[in-house]
Amino acid sequence: MNLTVFLELVEFKAKTASVLPFFIGICFSLYNFHKLHLGLVLLYFIAMFIFNMAVDILDNYNDYHHATEIHDYREKTNIIGRENLDLKLVFQMMMGMIIVSALIGIGLSFVVGWPFLLMGLFCYGVGIFYSSGPKPLSSLPLGEVFSGLTMGFMITCLCVYLNTYEVFQWSFTNISEIFLISLPNTLWIANLMLANNICDLEEDEKNNRFTLVHYLGKQRAIRLFVGMNLVAFLAILLSVVIGIAPWSMLGTIFAVPYIYKQIQMFLTKQVKRETFICAVRILAVGAAVQVISFALVFLF
Repeated sequence: MNLTVFLELVEFKAKTASVLPFFIGICFSLYNFHKLHLGLVLLYFIAMFIFNMAVDILDNYNDYHHATEIHDYREKTNIIGRENLDLKLVFQMMMGMIIVSALIGIGLSFVVGWPFLLMGLFCYGVGIFYSSGPKPLSSLPLGEVFSGLTMGFMITCLCVYLNTYEVFQWSFTNISEIFLISLPNTLWIANLMLANNICDLEEDEKNNRFTLVHYLGKQRAIRLFVGMNLVAFLAILLSVVIGIAPWSMLGTIFAVPYIYKQIQMFLTKQVKRETFICAVRILAVGAAVQVISFALVFLF
């Protein structure tokens, strides 16, 4: 297995979905609590990144086994079949990553307390059952909710808790503020799956995957895609207005023209190999500009 194949197997191009919520958590911790445990968050980042790669391997592994359109999907689409990868090697690689990341997470929970362990177990559960079991989460109309909340909200919440565990209070106010600051990422990540499911509607139905798009219908799903982008920017504005983010974060508005262009491209046609990338670009640019504009406050 060469590097190019490995990077596709772990879907390296989509790693902004976990990295940028992590950095939003760091910015939020510094701005609102003036705390940063660098060693702990570096270990958390390593565990999070490794587990995220393992989950993407697991998704490809399960999709390969569950496909009913064997010739078309297994041999032409899925990376494992297309590159004729050794299934035993893929499985061992995946399990090794899960074990290493879990050991790091358990070690961190001994330092910062059981809430970190419980949140981590929830994330592991969603990650594993996202594509596993008789009814994988990704094949249900709840897939967008679980992927958005787990990677958008939970990664940020874990990062904030890790930095502030000595003083963190589990109050409605604190959780609501973390939810609001993470909402743009939550929605953009959910939109990744929504866009994927819009593009794959016919193939998913052939493979007995009845996603949210199946129940909403393609046109209403597209309108939901547009609406979640709008709410993401409203959340950024509200975060600044109530004071949990600095005025510099309004700089995210400079990403609006680019994101609008990507939305228009996706509205024109929904073809996996041509326009799914629009949702990836929206997440990458929107979340990156949010992080950079937030971090600008620390320079002054």
